[in-house]
Amino acid sequence: MAALINRYPFWKYLLIVFVIVAAFVYAAPNLYPEYPAVQIMGTNSSEVDNSTLEAAKNALQGAGITYLDVQFQGQTLLFRFQTTDDQLKAKEVIQQSLGDHYLVALNLASTTPGWLKSIGAMPMRLGLDLRGGVHFLLQVDVDSVMQQRIEGDLRSIGQALRDERIRYSGITRKSDNQVVIQFRSQDAQDAAYSFVMRRYTEFSWEKNQPSEHEFILQGKLSPQALFQAREETLEQAMNTLRNRVNELGVSEAIVQQQGESRVAVDLPGIQDTAEAKNILGKTATLEFHMVDTEHHAALAAEQGVAPPDTRLYNYNGQPILLKNQIVLRGSSIVAATSGFGEDGRPNVQVRLSGAGEGLFTKVTAENIGKPMAVVYVEIKSVPKTENGKQTIAYQTERRIISVATIQSALGSNFQITGLASQNEARTLALLLRAGALPAPVTIIEERQVGPSLGKQNIRMGVLSVEVGMGLVVIFMALYYGLMGVIADIALAMNLVLIVAVLSMLGATLTLPGIAGIVLTVGMAVDANVLIFERIREELRRGMGVQSSIHAGYERAFITILDANLTTLIVMMILFSLGSGTVKGLAITVTVGLITSMFTAIMGTRALVNLIYGGRSIKRISIGI
Repeated sequence: MAALINRYPFWKYLLIVFVIVAAFVYAAPNLYPEYPAVQIMGTNSSEVDNSTLEAAKNALQGAGITYLDVQFQGQTLLFRFQTTDDQLKAKEVIQQSLGDHYLVALNLASTTPGWLKSIGAMPMRLGLDLRGGVHFLLQVDVDSVMQQRIEGDLRSIGQALRDERIRYSGITRKSDNQVVIQFRSQDAQDAAYSFVMRRYTEFSWEKNQPSEHEFILQGKLSPQALFQAREETLEQAMNTLRNRVNELGVSEAIVQQQGESRVAVDLPGIQDTAEAKNILGKTATLEFHMVDTEHHAALAAEQGVAPPDTRLYNYNGQPILLKNQIVLRGSSIVAATSGFGEDGRPNVQVRLSGAGEGLFTKVTAENIGKPMAVVYVEIKSVPKTENGKQTIAYQTERRIISVATIQSALGSNFQITGLASQNEARTLALLLRAGALPAPVTIIEERQVGPSLGKQNIRMGVLSVEVGMGLVVIFMALYYGLMGVIADIALAMNLVLIVAVLSMLGATLTLPGIAGIVLTVGMAVDANVLIFERIREELRRGMGVQSSIHAGYERAFITILDANLTTLIVMMILFSLGSGTVKGLAITVTVGLITSMFTAIMGTRALVNLIYGGRSIKRISIGI
């Protein structure tokens, strides 16, 4: 009977074979090389089609640049090149040929076969310290925020003085972040000085009297207030960029401040650099305006002058007048998801926070049956050369994306329609979810960086895995004989499984991740050491071979499970509280522990059962 206890049912062998085959299939894409590529993506309503392909081909042919191949990937076009020099030259040539209506970005194109891609088998992404990725350096226009701050303070100070019944003859803004308030009497000046000194402490105030009947109060933002405002702007910009990076699905991205007005963004292993460039650089938001139905838009367009408190737009080729009052801003939106409406057209479902919702509901309730427009506001950067120096100018583009008749008072949930495509709806929803940037940003540098720690670190990282695994393999084979060789086979399978699972999860492997794999190699073999030592102990007690094998696996299981569970708890804490690099270590160790439970227990047991199970034997090769 003892000879029959170490047998697996047929379905268990099938399961193990299925897992092994799947592991090799999903780990295989990591064996295929990647080539430098240029990716083309349309902006706003521009689409990439055959005409775009022909224009790019003609541009490359005219410049004498050869490419390996070209293919459409969804809404983008991808040219592959043999060298990075050709890639860099091609990017400039294609961008000049296509103009500003298309995004042209650097990328790396995988040579993974199509049949592997069709089942979701993609190569594992490597971090900046191993393979590199995309590096963006963004210039944040902090000065524009300061101007908006002063403009807001102007309105606030004026309203506060009126509330206090302090009369003034004028209030203006001067350069160097100064506010100037004019009075006709000294009493009014003194009363205002006393008031603003208490209320607006971030300004340093001075009283002046240029003439006998002119009294002036000058306020200038203090250096501390300026510094704090700049820091808050950059911090908000970095938080928004982090949200947008998360929306792109990039793990272990680095967003950090560089200097007084620049932010560096590193995207390791990014696959869609064109979309990343499009999403990161956009300073976009929404504004809701009522349509002016009292004046004739066509007449205003002919005369070139809009009526007071209105602005002239163009929508679907026709002029339209919108009232200047902003009923709702995009900053009040807390959730946005893209989808399709009942008419099958793309839309964005929107949910509001409490900020601004009251005015929105009030205005829509008072204007039932009247049209309301949704204006998409985007601030774009335009490079200019002034006096031989490169400068950046910002221009605001406004376009109406939807005009709809108000059917009822709108509350905290509604939808935006009239979008050109599902891709535009998805991009708009992403920007609304991630939040609008507090200031215009410009991508002043874009490059694909090599390994930040150098090729030597890559070689040393791979060498550490090879040396660590080689020493373990030799030790197990010498110390435990055939049973050690079985453990070595399971260890190799565990490494394949780790690579396969990380590839399926889309995780980014970094140098700390490789350290986690090395650590896992040693921890994975611990389970087999516990099992084999338990078998040895039972054999020394005089128990039969089959009973010893059975007891070794059964009794060591609880110890192995407890040890791995405690390690998994620590890894979960590291993942939840740690930074990007620490998370990389936690992910690889967690995956390695889970796969080692399968290979060290179930995998080795299957091999042992095949070799020794089901028959009467007197001795096994376990080093004693």
